[in-house]
Amino acid sequence: MDDKLEDRSDDKSILERPAMNPHGKNIDRKNTNLKNTNPDNKQPVKQAPEDEKLNQILSSFSGSEHEIIPILQRVQGEYGYLPEPILFKIAEFTGVPESQVYSVATFYAQFRFTPRGKKHIMVCRGTACHVRGAPRILEEVQKRLGIKEGETSPDLEYSLETVACIGQCGLAPNMVVNETTYGRLTKKKIYELFYKGKKEEVPSDEKEE
Repeated sequence: MDDKLEDRSDDKSILERPAMNPHGKNIDRKNTNLKNTNPDNKQPVKQAPEDEKLNQILSSFSGSEHEIIPILQRVQGEYGYLPEPILFKIAEFTGVPESQVYSVATFYAQFRFTPRGKKHIMVCRGTACHVRGAPRILEEVQKRLGIKEGETSPDLEYSLETVACIGQCGLAPNMVVNETTYGRLTKKKIYELFYKGKKEEVPSDEKEE
């Protein structure tokens, strides 16, 4: 028997069908739409604003593994931090394991995994500030705000971190709140800066004589 295989080269339904990954999403790098494909032609689900923002960011990249750092920088610039679900989407886009994206993000100190508060506080831990009491200042700030270094208050009002140097050594110990620098800090000054309207005892070592 000399049966010939059926020639289906003109079958556009096969030849033009986009490649799919196991999650049912189009692999085409040029299409950064994160929504699932819709074979049943159902009414598309409207994307959340967060997905729309991410799609816009990813549309500027080709999906190369070497673009992970600039993508993370753009995402943090837009969101203020790196939300965990977005790390997974970045991994999908660049074709690497999520653990690799997370490893890159945790290696560099510039990246954050919690949102910044409305008032972002950076306490200097440079040599001059350390010698003049920066550890006590940090401890007092943590006490007044109820958060620790690297944390954000539940109401998103405050976030706290330490930095190697602010560049105001003559004002040590110091800190920056948003764009404002506060120097020659004492526990009493911290108390006054973050006074929350309830009667509290002024730190004993700062009471005026």
